[in-house]
Amino acid sequence: MHPTLVHLHLPVFGEVTITTFGAMMVIAFLAAHRVMRVRLGELDDDPNLAGDIMVAALIGGLLGAKLYYLALHWRVTVAAPGSMLLSRAGLVWYGGFIGGALAVLWFLRRRRYPIARGADLVAPALALGYGLGRIGCFLVGDDYGRPTTSWIGIAFPKGSPPTTAGNLRADFGAHIPPGTPDHAVLKVIPTEPIETVASLVIFYFLWRWRKQPWKAGRLFAVYLVLTGIERFLIEIWRAKDDRFIGPLTTAQVIALALIALGVVLWVRLSGRSEPEAAGASGTAGPEAKADPAAHA
Repeated sequence: MHPTLVHLHLPVFGEVTITTFGAMMVIAFLAAHRVMRVRLGELDDDPNLAGDIMVAALIGGLLGAKLYYLALHWRVTVAAPGSMLLSRAGLVWYGGFIGGALAVLWFLRRRRYPIARGADLVAPALALGYGLGRIGCFLVGDDYGRPTTSWIGIAFPKGSPPTTAGNLRADFGAHIPPGTPDHAVLKVIPTEPIETVASLVIFYFLWRWRKQPWKAGRLFAVYLVLTGIERFLIEIWRAKDDRFIGPLTTAQVIALALIALGVVLWVRLSGRSEPEAAGASGTAGPEAKADPAAHA
């Protein structure tokens, strides 16, 4: 675990710390950007559209992640709104996904680019970016799993927070053997690299299926189903204490909603694709505008 990549002493800004999480987020965005540029080239669309989508996703994602975090911890937010707003914590995936999706949707509509076509464009990029981002979580010791005595267990003595018995009890309601002192550092299930592998597998299949003769939007439907299944299953092993409905966590409820949405989209967009055309500027041509699937 290496939470800090490098410390820099700059003349004007002073000491600047670059974390491994931040570095992996940059790599994830660059990789997602590259995937979209390649796909836009295959579609004879303007490759520069990828950069505009990334900017929209970044701004919307950061706002969505923060708002989701504030709502999830609303009691603390009400008690100390200033510290919660200014805290560096709060990059919650589902909040970022929802906020980023809304921002990209707004951008695509403004550019008059077919929504379903754009959704298929970003689906592989989302899977790849998420998988690489989870490496950053692993390097800083965040979003890990429940305590375990298995050989796969990893301890995070400098995690966010450290995997001490006290933190696992207080923050996650984890079952700790009686008599274990609060300062004891325990091994936990490394859910972050497991999610990385799963997301890269999802990316692999989405990339292979990108040229299937499906109606626009179906590839994104597959992404919703696969990523929903992945997140639902990983939550079983995550160290969390935010039960929403019975044994289900908030993330699992959202995952089930994504799966249901993906299935509905797949069924609704039945049949083979119709020819689409888009100009070099990235705006839709007449054929694409006439396709009812483009507005699904």
